[in-house]
Amino acid sequence: MPTYYAALSDRLLVGDGEWSERLRGHDIECVAADGRAPSRVLVGTAETGLQRSIDGGESWQRVLDPSANGGQSADRVTSVTVSPHDPDVVWAGTEPSAVYRSADGGKSWQERDGLTELDSASRWSFPPRPHTHHVRWIAVAPDDPKQLYVAIEAGAFVRSEDGGESWIDHPEGGRYDTHTIATHPDAPDRVYAAAGDGYALSTDRGETWNSVEPRSTNDASGGQPRAPQDGLDHRYVWSVAVHPEDPDIVVVSAARGARSAHSTSGESYVYRTTGQQWERAMDGLPEPDGLARAVLATDGDGVAALSNHGLFRSADGATWHQVGPWAEAHDQVPRGLAVV
Repeated sequence: MPTYYAALSDRLLVGDGEWSERLRGHDIECVAADGRAPSRVLVGTAETGLQRSIDGGESWQRVLDPSANGGQSADRVTSVTVSPHDPDVVWAGTEPSAVYRSADGGKSWQERDGLTELDSASRWSFPPRPHTHHVRWIAVAPDDPKQLYVAIEAGAFVRSEDGGESWIDHPEGGRYDTHTIATHPDAPDRVYAAAGDGYALSTDRGETWNSVEPRSTNDASGGQPRAPQDGLDHRYVWSVAVHPEDPDIVVVSAARGARSAHSTSGESYVYRTTGQQWERAMDGLPEPDGLARAVLATDGDGVAALSNHGLFRSADGATWHQVGPWAEAHDQVPRGLAVV
């Protein structure tokens, strides 16, 4: 049984269905861990920066303090990602938007400059705090450690081909409010995006995007799958996971809008596609009413979904079974999920 690091609004739950609490009272934004270094876990918070544990969450130390090196403050760490190529290489994003890299498992950090010098930066903004924005997600191409994909909430999808030494601005057709980015080792050219303005798929590493209304599964010119929207009735898309054994099986969580998605009194859904059209994939999940948008992650040979009602797992992305509930935390909106 894997170990799950389940980040809720004000606590981190660690376990496999039997949970222990960590970091209670912190305003948590994100979490990352990796099976190649299973005792190391990093948690981004809104008020105490990036918290790092090297003993499975028993003890914590604050890391990533750019102000100590003359940089801007990084109290709010909004994204953290372990490189699929090297578990000691970790990427983090902050508010205001900045990207940092660590080569020693999160102990020390270096900013990758130039992000806010892009032309699109003048329109980046995240309500309700005016004149600010943040890095919501960072992904690394599965076959190239220097190929980065970065989601700015809200305003842009940007990328780098040289490990953040330089940045390529928002592409035409890309989503402006991307929340989650996924890749797949069996289809390294694909980039999957879950966004407040809908789901989208790129088949050329983020250079161009298919985010239009439904089309056939295969592109006649190249046989690459499209990004159909048919059947996706809820277009505020929060999380995306791609089945580890099939890059055509995609699962997303979605709601009608942000207010409903980020509330335990709203309504949200999970959808699945195999390339043709989206279908609701709620078998075994709680009823949509009162369900906060799920956070999705790959889980061994399947997909896991973290909700305010507990943790659920699916072998096929369509039918779910509960791994572990919690009675106390139904008012907790999930923030992140890492599986090791």
